[in-house]
Amino acid sequence: MLLAVGLVALGLREAAGAFASSSESSADAILDTLGYVIVAIAVFDVAKYLFEDEVRRGSERRSASEARRSLTKFLSTIIIALFLEGLVMVFKTAREDITQMLYPTALIVAAILVLVGLGVFQRLSATVEEKVGDDDDAEEARDEARTPTRSKAGTARR
Repeated sequence: MLLAVGLVALGLREAAGAFASSSESSADAILDTLGYVIVAIAVFDVAKYLFEDEVRRGSERRSASEARRSLTKFLSTIIIALFLEGLVMVFKTAREDITQMLYPTALIVAAILVLVGLGVFQRLSATVEEKVGDDDDAEEARDEARTPTRSKAGTARR
């Protein structure tokens, strides 16, 4: 998280330096700063994700739906950062050298592919969760039917 703050500070420092000197255009300085801020937001969100889902939770057992939601949150942050960075690169490349437009386009296409992959993952994992969830419910019902005294005693203690 400190690295994200450092990236924002670096971007602001470079923008202030560009505004002070007349050698670089203000638009380029703003685009560079925006790029730093986008990367900083992505770094901050990844750090927040790691802290919330890995450090704070520890080694708790997770269900498949929790893991799916967690991965979706993580990949959504990455996808948004890729799209924003691609957009900034498109504007910057269009101002400087239009012949280099292949690289920002490739970044946007990569972001689209990751988004499509996330959608496929969501669809497949939701289907598996329904199937596994039914099996887990049936297994839990069998376990409760086998040991009714233990489940009643467990609820009486609570």
